[in-house]
Amino acid sequence: MSDVKYTWNEYIELNEELVYKVAKSGWDFDCLLCLSRGGMRPGDFFSRVYNQPLGILATSSYREAKGTVQSELDISDCITGLNDLKGRVLLVDDMVDSGKTISEVIAHLKSRYPAITEIRVAVLWWKAHSILKPDWHCVFFDDNPWIHQPFECYDDLGKDNLIAQFEAKHGKDGE
Repeated sequence: MSDVKYTWNEYIELNEELVYKVAKSGWDFDCLLCLSRGGMRPGDFFSRVYNQPLGILATSSYREAKGTVQSELDISDCITGLNDLKGRVLLVDDMVDSGKTISEVIAHLKSRYPAITEIRVAVLWWKAHSILKPDWHCVFFDDNPWIHQPFECYDDLGKDNLIAQFEAKHGKDGE
């Protein structure tokens, strides 16, 4: 399995490209929903550009082996940021890896929110082995690389290490 690393600038560019692709398609959505944690940053781009509230649905399946092994999916009972889901829903995440998470979330949403008429999916990355094809994506991978996003430098950093790094760079007063 290969690794692909993205810088902050590359990551921002991908998010802008994703919003562009959805906007250019002419498809309008009534509700904007992202999956946490990966979809929160792309969802924020959509929320700001479209001036729409961003609903956040917590899901978790990569809990084992420091988030590198997929296990059974947990889907939260609550959606934050939205009063109701109805009409056309844009579901945003960072990637479609196996496709299992988004497929299960779509089935969950359709059964729980009968006023939803359509759900479309927008992601930054789509891997070929996925069981689900997103409606929009920026990068398609024929293989299965581990994608390193620029904010992962904070994973397992801890507050004490952050304080030490920050003070080494800015001094004890943070200035």
